[in-house]
Amino acid sequence: MALPLLTNKKEGLGMAKLSNVHTERIFENELCDHLASNGWTVLTHPREAASYSRELALFPDDLLAFVQETQPAEWTKFKKWHNGQSETMFVKRVAEQLDKHGTLHLLRHGFKDRDAKFFLCQFRPANKKNPQLWVWYEKNRLTVIRQLHYSLHNENSIDLVHFLNGLPVSTAELKTDLTQNIKDAIIQYKKDRLPKDAKSKELEALLQFKTRALVHFAVSTDEVFMTTKLDGEKTYFLPFNLGRSDGMGGATAGNPPAPEGKGYPTWYLWEQVWAKDVWLDILGNFLHLEVKQDEDPKTGKKRVKETLIFPRFHQLDVVRNLVDTVAQEGAGQVYLVQHSAGSGKSNSIAWSAHRMANLHGADDNKIFDSVIVITDRRVLDKQLQETISQFEHKSGVVQKIDKNSQQLAEALMKGTPVVVTTIQKFPFILDKVKGMKGKRFAIIVDEAHSSQSGTAARNMKIALTSGEKPLSAPAVQVELDGETVEVPADVEIDPEDVTSEDVVNEVMSSRMRPKNVSYFAFTATPKGKTMELFGRANAATGLPEPFHVYSMRQAIEEGFILDVLKNYTSYKMFYKLGALSDEKLVPQGKAKTVLARYAILHPHNIAQKVVVIVEHFREHVASKIGGQAKAMVVTGSRKAAVRYKLAIDRYIKERGYQTELRTLVAFSGKVEDPDSGPDDFTEASMNPGIGGAEPSEAFKGDDYRILLVANKYQTGFDQPLLHTMYVDKRLSGVLAVQTLSRLNRILPGKEDTFVLDFVNKPDEILELNHTGFSGGFDS
Repeated sequence: MALPLLTNKKEGLGMAKLSNVHTERIFENELCDHLASNGWTVLTHPREAASYSRELALFPDDLLAFVQETQPAEWTKFKKWHNGQSETMFVKRVAEQLDKHGTLHLLRHGFKDRDAKFFLCQFRPANKKNPQLWVWYEKNRLTVIRQLHYSLHNENSIDLVHFLNGLPVSTAELKTDLTQNIKDAIIQYKKDRLPKDAKSKELEALLQFKTRALVHFAVSTDEVFMTTKLDGEKTYFLPFNLGRSDGMGGATAGNPPAPEGKGYPTWYLWEQVWAKDVWLDILGNFLHLEVKQDEDPKTGKKRVKETLIFPRFHQLDVVRNLVDTVAQEGAGQVYLVQHSAGSGKSNSIAWSAHRMANLHGADDNKIFDSVIVITDRRVLDKQLQETISQFEHKSGVVQKIDKNSQQLAEALMKGTPVVVTTIQKFPFILDKVKGMKGKRFAIIVDEAHSSQSGTAARNMKIALTSGEKPLSAPAVQVELDGETVEVPADVEIDPEDVTSEDVVNEVMSSRMRPKNVSYFAFTATPKGKTMELFGRANAATGLPEPFHVYSMRQAIEEGFILDVLKNYTSYKMFYKLGALSDEKLVPQGKAKTVLARYAILHPHNIAQKVVVIVEHFREHVASKIGGQAKAMVVTGSRKAAVRYKLAIDRYIKERGYQTELRTLVAFSGKVEDPDSGPDDFTEASMNPGIGGAEPSEAFKGDDYRILLVANKYQTGFDQPLLHTMYVDKRLSGVLAVQTLSRLNRILPGKEDTFVLDFVNKPDEILELNHTGFSGGFDS
């Protein structure tokens, strides 16, 4: 039954007296009142929206009005082919195009019909150079239909369906938390809003993935969740909430109390997100279709997975805030975005790069000539190209620099909108751009804390020493990324790890910062030096702080990563749990006897630790995640990694576990250890079964279950099957968070993680709850 539109003008949105029964009807009325006052047409079905087509899931009144008002010449061309049936044929033609290409494609690129070319939406122009575009922009028709009976097969109605120029773009089911809650709205979508009618098995046009409504909001007075694909019980909803301040610079899940005058904690949805300019910005510059190809592990067949990406609130918030702030400040500033693992940084970076490449200032000129994205993630350049191509629909917008600095210089001179390169090129970039007078650049640094070892570490250190002040020591020439550069002859190339964050910080500290460059650093756990270089002074304290924060705690509570400290235990605690509790954290029977023997032996005896690791893995880890769980052993040195590898493989062989358990080891360079063998040890010699491949790549398959590491893969390593970590290395500060966070990736069937620490003090590690979970670190 349709709900009458009530008004509450005296009290304003959400201000109905609490003594009244806050029913769903009142909530819906107040929400729609606000939309009707802010650029939306609000209609009730079927009385005021009789032309809605259940069959085609279109609202022809708005579709035809927009096209006829904005493109009369094209409409005349179309009419001549259709003998008085032009309106009916046009609506059907649009429906066909939607079924074929999807809603996003049609909104952004329109379609052709014989000699007529139509656009179905005008997004906000980037500048004021073409006044006609602004006229068309104002012609966009935003309509919300209440209680829409959408089906040909039943009389189900959806609380709100949003249309843009007659095309459905979103739906919403509303609940009030005094009578129901967000879970009820989610259940309603999963059980009653099926893309295929339960009885007739016929498709519901409105609810088809990507071809009609693009996003579906479950809305209560307290929380918002959303999904881009309805799939019955398998539908996956994501939180779309602000986060509640934790008082330490971060946030927890959920929403804060409503500000005075806003009525409900979810006020931001209709006042901000559904505001005309913001809503059109989301549809035009955020939503995109991600296409990934993988292989079915059972059949070996290639399969394509499509995911429609709608920004989570923190992503929308940071990008739009960056755009607004940069538009006011111009080039030459710094911005630190502290977003946890699980925040979707890759998409946030892609959206930011696209927006900065098109951003115009008050003088109507572009603020940046080029945007340079610096990343060690090989997938990011491909993702940038694919994402931005959906917005731009033209080639040459994104260029990957994979040769030398001459290629980089040429790309910047010709004004390539987005340039993607590696961290090794960062020193060259600063030297190049500061010499380009009259040009302005945005440098986006993806500080994923990826560790660099061996050749990469050597290249980084060479990069840091080249192009500096005149060399005081005799120079030698070395090859770096296809070029010959000079470095001091006495420079020491340390084979241990260097992180991308270290390189950026050292370069930024050692070079004069060009005034024609803005820096955007995206990182999960900024070091103190990073905060000093990229942070902004707090007005009250004067201390540097991030421009925007999405904390680890919020990511954990929202279910995007796992809490790796929840099942953290030291070895001493581990042994006591086995003796004093019923929890099955430790091996029983023979393996427990082994633990008892270990307790009285030397604590650094690798052979005995190997027994604990292997037996615990077999007993309690191997069966996790559908029998696919993996583990990492973090060792204190490269020599320790060699000895662990030899000892663990020897134990596996002695026990006859070879068919169920194989290991890999990762370390840089060569290791001399006469006590273990006469020859030098390398990754290749100790991993003979992978043919010289990177251990991280070989670890992706089913053949290897345990990875031993020394100063490698403790940061920037992403393997969702990693469930357990055995730590035999001193950890502190940022490195401790980064190392333990290797376990936090989510995966279907992965319900928990486990850390067994042989050397660190539990109170020091658990203190990370109060540092890395919210803000940054001091060291």
